[in-house]
Amino acid sequence: MKLLLYYLLIINAAGFLLMLVDKWKAKKNRWRVRESTLLLVAALGGSVGSLAGMYLFRHKTQHLKFTLGIPLILAAQCFVVVLVMALGAK
Repeated sequence: MKLLLYYLLIINAAGFLLMLVDKWKAKKNRWRVRESTLLLVAALGGSVGSLAGMYLFRHKTQHLKFTLGIPLILAAQCFVVVLVMALGAK
């Protein structure tokens, strides 16, 4: 359980930092982080950090793929957690 907590902390920090780095690179007209990478990190458990970074840095908030995609990923992850907890309680 502790390992899972560490994993989630790291992957969410990565999602948050990737949003920050991509925003910085966008302002400097530099090479960017791929959208698929941003979404993959969210899907691998970093949806909370990605969502926080997205709105804190005002990055990708005009892209439907992100404004709908990341919250849907987070909702799906919450559903899976509730389902696993409910099945584990039986």
